[in-house]
Amino acid sequence: MPGTDLLKLKDFEPYLEILESYSTKAKNYVNGYCTKYEPWQLIAWSVLCTLLIVWVYELIFQPESLWSRFKKKLFKLIRKMPFIGRKIEQQVSKAKKDLVKNMPFLKVDKDYVKTLPAQGMGTAEVLERLKEYSSMDGSWQEGKASGAVYNGEPKLTELLVQAYGEFTWSNPLHPDIFPGLRKLEAEIVRMTCSLFNGGPDSCGCVTSGGTESILMACKAYRDLALEKGIKTPEIVAPESAHAAFDKAAHYFGMKIVRVALKKNMEVDVQAMKRAISRNTAMLVCSTPQFPHGVMDPVPEVAKLAVRYKIPLHVDACLGGFLIVFMEKAGYPLEKPFDFRVKGVTSISADTHKYGYAPKGSSVVMYSNEKYRTYQFFVGADWQGGVYASPSIAGSRPGGIIAACWAALMHFGENGYVEATKQIIKTARFLKSELENIKNIFIFGDPQLSVIALGSNDFDIYRLSNMMSAKGWNFNYLQFPRRAYPLR
Repeated sequence: MPGTDLLKLKDFEPYLEILESYSTKAKNYVNGYCTKYEPWQLIAWSVLCTLLIVWVYELIFQPESLWSRFKKKLFKLIRKMPFIGRKIEQQVSKAKKDLVKNMPFLKVDKDYVKTLPAQGMGTAEVLERLKEYSSMDGSWQEGKASGAVYNGEPKLTELLVQAYGEFTWSNPLHPDIFPGLRKLEAEIVRMTCSLFNGGPDSCGCVTSGGTESILMACKAYRDLALEKGIKTPEIVAPESAHAAFDKAAHYFGMKIVRVALKKNMEVDVQAMKRAISRNTAMLVCSTPQFPHGVMDPVPEVAKLAVRYKIPLHVDACLGGFLIVFMEKAGYPLEKPFDFRVKGVTSISADTHKYGYAPKGSSVVMYSNEKYRTYQFFVGADWQGGVYASPSIAGSRPGGIIAACWAALMHFGENGYVEATKQIIKTARFLKSELENIKNIFIFGDPQLSVIALGSNDFDIYRLSNMMSAKGWNFNYLQFPRRAYPLR
C-alpha cells in the first residue's frame, strides 16, 4: 500500500542524511585539494591515470597468464647471465651430441641434395634413390615402435598406394572439377559420424591430422564465443589434454585453463566446474588422453556443458577407432563417450591411427552444422574472387582422402572389430604382467592401448634408455616423469 511504502522510506531518511553529509564533505575536500592545481594539470593527471589503468589492465588480462609471462621474462634474463648462459650452452651442445649419437639417420655419410639436378633422372634412378632413403628408416617393421606406425602390412600398403594414384592430381578445393573426391570425403565423414552415433544433423570435415581437427574445433568455438561478446575466449581442458589445445590457444588468441587430474588420472570434474567462467568458450575431454591412456568421464563433464550452455569437445584422436568397436569386440567401456551423451558437440578421431589410413588424415565431427559453420573461413572481398575453405589448408591432397576411404571400406566393421579385439587383448595381457613387476607402477587404469609406466624407486627414463639400446622405442613423458611402451 502507498502509506506503507512512505513509512518504509522515512525509516531510511536518517541514513540518507548521513550519506549526503559524507558525500558533501568528500566533494568539498576534493575541490579544495584541486584548487592548488591549474586546469591543464588536472587534465594531464587524468589522462596519465587513465593510461596507467589501461596499461595495468592489458598487462594483467591477457590470454597468457601473468605468471607464465613473468617466468618467460625471468628465464630469458637468467639465460643472458654470463656464467649461467655458458652452462646452458654446454648442456645444449651435449644434448645435440647425444641426439646425433642416438639417431641413426643422422649418421648417414652421404651428402644431402641441395640443388636440383642439372638433368632430370629417369624413373628407375629416382626409385632407386628412394629405396636408399627408405633403408635409413628405423626398425619399426619389427614391431618395436610405440605409436607412429599403426599397420604397415604390404597388402594394405599396395591398396593405399593404388587408391592414392587414382586421385593424385585431385584437390577438394575445387569440388566442381573433382565431384568424385567430394563424394569420397562426404562418405568418410558420414561413416565416421555413424560410428560415433551422430544423428541426421551431425556433420564434419576431413583434416590433415589430429592437431588440425582440434584446431578446427577450437576455431569454431572461438568464433562462436566472439559472436556472443566474449573478448578472450577460454579453453577449459584437463592437464592431460593434448598440446594441440595449447597450440590452438596460441594461434587463435585464446586462453587455455588447465584443470588438475584426480589420482586415477581422470580429470577432476569439480575442479573443471570451478574453472568455468563467463569467458569459457569450450570444455574438453579425452578418450583416451595421450599421457596415460585413461578415459575422461565424458558424461559428468557433459552435464557441466549442458548446465552452463558451453560446447564440449571430445578428443578421440588417439583411440577413436578403438573405442567405437570395443563393445562388439567384447570389451565394453563403462561410460558412453560419443554423440549419445547430451552436451557433446564435437569429436575428433584420427583415421590415420587405428583407422589404418595413410598419415595425414583425420576427421572432426559436430553434432550439428550450426557449430561447423564457425569452422569455415570465407573471404568475400578478395580481387581473385570469393575464397572459402573448410579447414586451415586451402588445397588438400585428394589422394589422401581417397586412400582413407579405401582403408575404411577395406576393413569394414568386422575388420576393425577383429583388430580391436587383438589390440585390447594384447594390451590387457601386458598390463597384467607389468602390474606384477616390482619397482614400477602403471598410471591410472588404462582401458585401451596406452600404458604409462612410472617408478618411485628409480628414474623411469633409465628404463626407457636401456630399452632404446635394445632397439625398442619408448615415449618419454613428463610432470611427473613416465614412459610408455604401448600406443
